[in-house]
Amino acid sequence: MVDYLIVGAGLYGATFARTMTDHGKTCLVIDKRSHIAGNVFSKTVDGIEVHQYGPHIFHTNSEMIWDHVRQFATFNDYRHKVLSDVNGDKYSFPINLKTLESLWGEMSDAELLKKFESVKSAHTHNETLEDWAIAEVGEEIYRKFIYGYTKKQWGTEPANLPRSIITRIPVRNNRDDNYHAARFSGIPVDGYTSMVANMLDGIRVILDADYLENRSFWDSWARTVVYTGPVDEFFDYEHGEMKWRSLNFQHRMLKTPQFQDVAQVNHPDEHVPYTRSIEHKHFVPSTMGDTQHTVVTLEYPQKYIRGLEKYYPVCDDEQRSIYEAYRKIIPSNFIFGGRLATYRYYDMDQVIASALSDARNRLC
Repeated sequence: MVDYLIVGAGLYGATFARTMTDHGKTCLVIDKRSHIAGNVFSKTVDGIEVHQYGPHIFHTNSEMIWDHVRQFATFNDYRHKVLSDVNGDKYSFPINLKTLESLWGEMSDAELLKKFESVKSAHTHNETLEDWAIAEVGEEIYRKFIYGYTKKQWGTEPANLPRSIITRIPVRNNRDDNYHAARFSGIPVDGYTSMVANMLDGIRVILDADYLENRSFWDSWARTVVYTGPVDEFFDYEHGEMKWRSLNFQHRMLKTPQFQDVAQVNHPDEHVPYTRSIEHKHFVPSTMGDTQHTVVTLEYPQKYIRGLEKYYPVCDDEQRSIYEAYRKIIPSNFIFGGRLATYRYYDMDQVIASALSDARNRLC
């Protein structure tokens, strides 16, 4: 028997296991996938490190979290740049003065900001995502950059969505086109899988092990279970099945040294079926010229059905109510953590901070 059985070898599980192990506790980590690292899993494909489940750029404002992850990996100083392709024209994104200048022509910064304020809608900030977004950025910008992308991402008209689906639209009143406004940013030079492997060093890990298929067996291994899987599946959908959006990633090897100008290009046009194209070579700029081929991933949003991966929780009032019903019946010898088990979207630094907090609370 071990002190902790940890279900899931992603960032939450690996962080929790490392912290407890370093404090003298025994841990066993299992994962139903055939690899560690969860959705940050990356692997080398013909000399190019490819993020298998979408782009992951580590960014944080917390010096403590930044110091913590650098125990397990050497990070480069990558800063994420994004372009939005609208009918073949490329615009800087998130929305900043460069974007406005491309839309409206050459003006002074003050003139651009004045016009931006003037085009904002008089709509009140009501409950629909569409009205709220128009009030934030105006009709033209909404239609160009947000409407089609949002419709594809969530599989419905934005007017049918609550504004809580997106908490803010990133807008800059300067020419800063770094996608993440964070103090610290980078990508592990040896890849995320290597980083998580270092976090799990010396800890027993069993892969291809589905906890929910043999729960009583796995429960017998530990005094406490740390569960990072889907909360509704754990309770056999007792209070209902929770809503998610899924994704389909299509990885393509192309016989060209470079496909696009930046790592990520958004595709908000409705007639384009994918939302993002990712060229992985950009994540390690020093290696851009090392190969005469490149790997590009196209990201297709899709409806979640059982058996697919869950990526984005549909956090409306009904879903939060269902989650609360589940949260109240979590057994006392279980810890639920991570994106799936807590039904929320986490950035990487947030999930690590959550795991560190939960582990330290157990050690108090």
